[in-house]
Amino acid sequence: MSKLSVNVDHIATLRQARRAGYPDPREAARLAEAAGAAGITVHLRADRRHIQDDDVRQLRSSVLGKLNLEIAASDEMIGLAPKLAPDQVTIVPERPEEVTTEGGLDLGSHGARLEQAAAVFVDNGIEVSFFLDPDPVQIERLDKIPRTLVAGFEINTDRYCSAAGSASDDELERITSCARLGASLGLRVFAGHGLTTDNVGALAALPEIEEFNIGHSIVARSVLVGMERAVEEMLIAIRGGSSKTSA
Repeated sequence: MSKLSVNVDHIATLRQARRAGYPDPREAARLAEAAGAAGITVHLRADRRHIQDDDVRQLRSSVLGKLNLEIAASDEMIGLAPKLAPDQVTIVPERPEEVTTEGGLDLGSHGARLEQAAAVFVDNGIEVSFFLDPDPVQIERLDKIPRTLVAGFEINTDRYCSAAGSASDDELERITSCARLGASLGLRVFAGHGLTTDNVGALAALPEIEEFNIGHSIVARSVLVGMERAVEEMLIAIRGGSSKTSA
Protein backbone atom coordinates (compact mmCIF):
# COMPACT_ATOMS: atom_id res chain seq x y z
CA MET A 1 0.00 0.00 0.00
CA SER A 2 1.16 3.52 -0.76
CA LYS A 3 2.36 5.42 2.29
CA LEU A 4 0.77 8.62 3.59
CA SER A 5 2.67 11.74 4.60
CA VAL A 6 0.37 14.22 6.33
CA ASN A 7 0.92 17.90 5.61
CA VAL A 8 0.23 19.88 8.80
CA ASP A 9 0.64 23.38 7.29
CA HIS A 10 -2.95 24.35 7.99
CA ILE A 11 -2.72 23.48 11.65
CA ALA A 12 -0.24 26.36 11.68
CA THR A 13 -2.66 28.42 9.55
CA LEU A 14 -5.24 28.17 12.35
CA ARG A 15 -2.64 29.18 14.90
CA GLN A 16 -1.35 32.13 12.87
CA ALA A 17 -4.91 33.44 12.39
CA ARG A 18 -4.81 34.52 16.03
CA ARG A 19 -1.02 34.56 16.53
CA ALA A 20 -1.70 32.14 19.39
CA GLY A 21 0.40 29.32 20.72
CA TYR A 22 -2.10 26.72 19.54
CA PRO A 23 -2.93 24.51 17.76
CA ASP A 24 0.56 23.02 17.69
CA PRO A 25 1.72 21.38 14.42
CA ARG A 26 3.92 19.11 16.50
CA GLU A 27 0.91 17.67 18.35
CA ALA A 28 -0.96 17.27 15.07
CA ALA A 29 2.04 15.39 13.67
CA ARG A 30 2.13 13.12 16.72
CA LEU A 31 -1.54 12.25 16.32
CA ALA A 32 -1.15 11.69 12.57
CA GLU A 33 1.71 9.28 13.06
CA ALA A 34 -0.16 7.50 15.87
CA ALA A 35 -3.01 6.94 13.40
CA GLY A 36 -0.70 5.36 10.84
CA ALA A 37 0.90 8.16 8.82
CA ALA A 38 4.38 7.21 7.63
CA GLY A 39 5.66 10.77 7.80
CA ILE A 40 4.96 14.47 8.00
CA THR A 41 5.20 17.19 5.35
CA VAL A 42 5.45 20.96 5.88
CA HIS A 43 5.95 23.85 3.47
CA LEU A 44 8.19 26.61 4.77
CA ARG A 45 7.22 29.60 2.66
CA ALA A 46 9.17 32.81 2.20
CA ASP A 47 6.34 34.82 3.80
CA ARG A 48 6.00 32.36 6.72
CA ARG A 49 2.21 32.49 6.32
CA HIS A 50 1.80 29.28 8.32
CA ILE A 51 4.79 27.07 9.18
CA GLN A 52 7.61 28.89 10.99
CA ASP A 53 11.29 27.99 11.23
CA ASP A 54 10.86 26.84 14.83
CA ASP A 55 8.02 24.53 13.78
CA VAL A 56 10.40 22.67 11.49
CA ARG A 57 13.07 22.48 14.19
CA GLN A 58 10.59 21.08 16.70
CA LEU A 59 9.16 18.63 14.19
CA ARG A 60 12.68 17.46 13.37
CA SER A 61 13.11 16.44 17.01
CA SER A 62 9.70 14.78 17.35
CA VAL A 63 8.65 13.20 14.03
CA LEU A 64 9.26 9.45 14.08
CA GLY A 65 8.89 8.82 10.35
CA LYS A 66 10.11 10.83 7.37
CA LEU A 67 10.07 14.61 7.65
CA ASN A 68 9.52 16.11 4.20
CA LEU A 69 10.20 19.85 3.83
CA GLU A 70 8.69 21.68 0.87
CA ILE A 71 10.61 24.81 -0.13
CA ALA A 72 11.37 27.03 -3.09
CA ALA A 73 14.89 27.01 -4.49
CA SER A 74 15.60 30.51 -3.15
CA ASP A 75 18.95 31.57 -1.72
CA GLU A 76 17.35 31.81 1.72
CA MET A 77 15.95 28.28 1.65
CA ILE A 78 19.07 26.74 0.12
CA GLY A 79 20.99 28.12 3.07
CA LEU A 80 18.36 27.28 5.69
CA ALA A 81 17.25 23.76 4.80
CA PRO A 82 20.53 22.04 5.71
CA LYS A 83 20.33 23.59 9.18
CA LEU A 84 16.78 22.28 9.65
CA ALA A 85 17.93 18.81 8.55
CA PRO A 86 14.74 17.24 7.13
CA ASP A 87 14.92 13.74 5.72
CA GLN A 88 13.71 14.97 2.36
CA VAL A 89 13.38 18.30 0.60
CA THR A 90 10.70 18.66 -2.07
CA ILE A 91 11.49 21.66 -4.23
CA VAL A 92 8.37 23.51 -5.34
CA PRO A 93 7.68 26.70 -7.33
CA GLU A 94 6.42 29.57 -5.22
CA ARG A 95 4.84 32.98 -5.88
CA PRO A 96 4.10 35.46 -3.06
CA GLU A 97 0.56 36.14 -4.30
CA GLU A 98 -0.55 32.52 -4.73
CA VAL A 99 -3.03 30.96 -2.34
CA THR A 100 -1.43 27.55 -2.76
CA THR A 101 1.14 26.02 -5.10
CA GLU A 102 -0.16 26.60 -8.61
CA GLY A 103 1.83 24.18 -10.74
CA GLY A 104 4.96 22.14 -11.11
CA LEU A 105 8.54 23.16 -11.70
CA ASP A 106 9.77 23.98 -15.21
CA LEU A 107 13.00 22.05 -15.59
CA GLY A 108 13.55 23.54 -19.02
CA SER A 109 13.84 27.08 -17.70
CA HIS A 110 15.20 26.44 -14.21
CA GLY A 111 16.94 23.08 -14.41
CA ALA A 112 20.46 24.39 -13.75
CA ARG A 113 19.37 26.34 -10.68
CA LEU A 114 17.41 23.39 -9.32
CA GLU A 115 20.34 21.06 -9.87
CA GLN A 116 22.62 23.42 -7.93
CA ALA A 117 20.13 23.54 -5.05
CA ALA A 118 19.80 19.76 -5.05
CA ALA A 119 23.57 19.39 -4.81
CA VAL A 120 23.62 21.48 -1.63
CA PHE A 121 20.91 19.38 -0.01
CA VAL A 122 22.42 16.04 -1.00
CA ASP A 123 25.83 17.15 0.32
CA ASN A 124 24.08 17.63 3.67
CA GLY A 125 22.51 14.17 3.66
CA ILE A 126 19.04 15.28 2.52
CA GLU A 127 17.15 13.37 -0.17
CA VAL A 128 15.67 15.55 -2.94
CA SER A 129 12.37 15.40 -4.81
CA PHE A 130 10.98 17.79 -7.43
CA PHE A 131 7.31 18.81 -7.65
CA LEU A 132 6.28 18.32 -11.29
CA ASP A 133 3.12 18.45 -13.37
CA PRO A 134 2.17 15.12 -15.01
CA ASP A 135 4.10 16.00 -18.17
CA PRO A 136 6.41 13.38 -19.73
CA VAL A 137 8.68 16.14 -21.04
CA GLN A 138 9.44 17.22 -17.46
CA ILE A 139 10.03 13.61 -16.37
CA GLU A 140 12.48 13.09 -19.23
CA ARG A 141 14.30 16.30 -18.28
CA LEU A 142 14.47 15.08 -14.70
CA ASP A 143 16.08 11.88 -15.91
CA LYS A 144 18.98 13.93 -17.29
CA ILE A 145 19.85 15.16 -13.79
CA PRO A 146 22.31 12.81 -12.04
CA ARG A 147 20.45 10.31 -9.88
CA THR A 148 22.87 11.13 -7.07
CA LEU A 149 21.19 14.54 -6.87
CA VAL A 150 17.48 13.74 -7.29
CA ALA A 151 15.88 10.55 -6.03
CA GLY A 152 12.39 11.16 -7.36
CA PHE A 153 9.50 13.49 -8.00
CA GLU A 154 6.04 14.35 -6.71
CA ILE A 155 3.28 14.44 -9.30
CA ASN A 156 1.07 17.50 -9.02
CA THR A 157 -2.47 16.09 -8.83
CA ASP A 158 -4.28 19.45 -8.73
CA ARG A 159 -5.77 19.30 -12.23
CA TYR A 160 -6.97 15.73 -11.65
CA CYS A 161 -8.68 16.80 -8.42
CA SER A 162 -10.31 19.81 -10.07
CA ALA A 163 -11.50 18.05 -13.22
CA ALA A 164 -14.85 16.35 -13.77
CA GLY A 165 -16.18 13.68 -16.11
CA SER A 166 -13.99 12.82 -19.09
CA ALA A 167 -11.52 15.54 -18.14
CA SER A 168 -10.87 13.70 -14.89
CA ASP A 169 -10.26 10.50 -16.84
CA ASP A 170 -7.81 12.33 -19.10
CA GLU A 171 -5.88 13.68 -16.10
CA LEU A 172 -5.80 10.25 -14.50
CA GLU A 173 -4.31 8.86 -17.71
CA ARG A 174 -1.62 11.56 -17.70
CA ILE A 175 -0.73 10.78 -14.10
CA THR A 176 -0.68 7.05 -14.82
CA SER A 177 1.64 7.50 -17.80
CA CYS A 178 4.03 9.75 -15.91
CA ALA A 179 4.08 7.50 -12.85
CA ARG A 180 4.96 4.53 -15.04
CA LEU A 181 7.57 6.52 -16.96
CA GLY A 182 9.20 7.75 -13.77
CA ALA A 183 9.30 4.30 -12.22
CA SER A 184 10.75 2.81 -15.43
CA LEU A 185 13.59 5.35 -15.17
CA GLY A 186 14.33 4.28 -11.61
CA LEU A 187 12.83 7.39 -10.00
CA ARG A 188 10.79 7.30 -6.80
CA VAL A 189 7.24 8.50 -7.46
CA PHE A 190 5.16 10.53 -5.00
CA ALA A 191 1.87 12.38 -5.55
CA GLY A 192 -0.15 15.12 -3.95
CA HIS A 193 -2.11 18.40 -4.12
CA GLY A 194 -5.86 18.58 -3.61
CA LEU A 195 -6.37 14.90 -2.84
CA THR A 196 -9.33 13.77 -0.73
CA THR A 197 -10.82 10.47 0.40
CA ASP A 198 -13.15 10.70 -2.61
CA ASN A 199 -10.47 10.90 -5.31
CA VAL A 200 -7.32 9.27 -3.91
CA GLY A 201 -8.46 5.70 -4.58
CA ALA A 202 -7.84 5.72 -8.33
CA LEU A 203 -4.28 6.93 -7.76
CA ALA A 204 -3.68 4.49 -4.93
CA ALA A 205 -4.38 1.73 -7.45
CA LEU A 206 -1.17 2.75 -9.27
CA PRO A 207 1.64 0.61 -7.82
CA GLU A 208 4.27 3.08 -9.01
CA ILE A 209 3.15 5.76 -6.51
CA GLU A 210 4.85 4.95 -3.24
CA GLU A 211 3.64 7.88 -1.14
CA PHE A 212 0.92 10.52 -1.04
CA ASN A 213 1.46 13.96 0.50
CA ILE A 214 -1.95 15.17 1.66
CA GLY A 215 -2.78 18.07 3.94
CA HIS A 216 -5.72 20.39 3.44
CA SER A 217 -8.49 17.79 3.23
CA ILE A 218 -7.14 15.90 6.25
CA VAL A 219 -6.79 19.02 8.38
CA ALA A 220 -10.24 20.24 7.31
CA ARG A 221 -11.76 16.90 8.27
CA SER A 222 -9.82 16.85 11.55
CA VAL A 223 -11.57 20.05 12.65
CA LEU A 224 -14.79 18.03 12.72
CA VAL A 225 -13.71 14.54 13.77
CA GLY A 226 -10.16 14.80 15.12
CA MET A 227 -6.77 14.25 13.51
CA GLU A 228 -6.51 10.53 14.20
CA ARG A 229 -9.87 9.71 12.66
CA ALA A 230 -9.21 11.99 9.67
CA VAL A 231 -5.91 10.19 9.00
CA GLU A 232 -7.51 6.79 9.47
CA GLU A 233 -10.23 7.67 6.95
CA MET A 234 -7.61 8.68 4.39
CA LEU A 235 -5.65 5.49 4.97
CA ILE A 236 -8.83 3.46 4.45
CA ALA A 237 -9.38 5.25 1.13
CA ILE A 238 -5.78 4.59 0.08
CA ARG A 239 -6.05 0.97 1.15
CA GLY A 240 -9.24 0.60 -0.86
CA GLY A 241 -7.49 1.84 -3.98
CA SER A 242 -4.42 -0.30 -3.38
CA SER A 243 -6.58 -3.42 -3.08
CA LYS A 244 -7.65 -2.91 -6.69
CA THR A 245 -4.02 -3.24 -7.75
CA SER A 246 -3.70 -6.70 -6.31
CA ALA A 247 -7.19 -7.82 -7.31
